[in-house]
Amino acid sequence: MKSLVIDGSTALSFLMSDEQAPRALDALDALERGVPTMVPQHWPLEVANGLLMVERRKRATQADVTEALNVLLSLPIEIDGETARRAAAETTALARQYGLAIYDAAYLELAMRRGAALATSDTELARAAKKAGVAVL
Repeated sequence: MKSLVIDGSTALSFLMSDEQAPRALDALDALERGVPTMVPQHWPLEVANGLLMVERRKRATQADVTEALNVLLSLPIEIDGETARRAAAETTALARQYGLAIYDAAYLELAMRRGAALATSDTELARAAKKAGVAVL
């Protein structure tokens, strides 16, 4: 795999020890091996929100969430600068075509544009990626 897009579900899975799915750990392994990894602009907020929900549900402490966010921000992940510019055309078209939320379509658009594999545990996003010819980790 030459490059990788990691969605929020995958990041949350490898950040939370009680949710570490094999696919998410494969994505983390690729990242640690130096596979160029990128995410759309909304990704840090999506993951931070997911971590906050984990905290509110008492599955993690505030300290756990702070540590996970610090780990997240230390990872060598490129935040794509074109996500917002692509929202009105390409991303919205993909959301319509595959019945995705615009947030999920942004992962697909980025993977397609960069020729990257997509790491996701979202069934609908994985299905859309496969239909679009994007490799799913």
